[in-house]
Amino acid sequence: MSDVVNAAVAALGKKLSGGIPGTAKFVIEGEGALIVDGTGVRAGDDDADVTLTADRETFEGILSGDVNPTAAFMQGKLAVDGDMGLAMQLGAALS
Repeated sequence: MSDVVNAAVAALGKKLSGGIPGTAKFVIEGEGALIVDGTGVRAGDDDADVTLTADRETFEGILSGDVNPTAAFMQGKLAVDGDMGLAMQLGAALS
């Protein structure tokens, strides 16, 4: 597991401390994946209701608040596959 994934698990754990109503997977291209669900955040590549894929720079920007998740999606920097409603909830929580 990469240092980027470990840092993302810690950062998302703080932002999404209450978990989410479903299962989401964040794929950081070239680094790995993490899962967010009702129990919290962990590194993993399990099946999920929605999968969000971005490069490292975009993902780190979203976590730091420098990149708006909706804008990243509209610009093609963030791909979403699955439950768009859950993706929108995550985007709102991360903004």
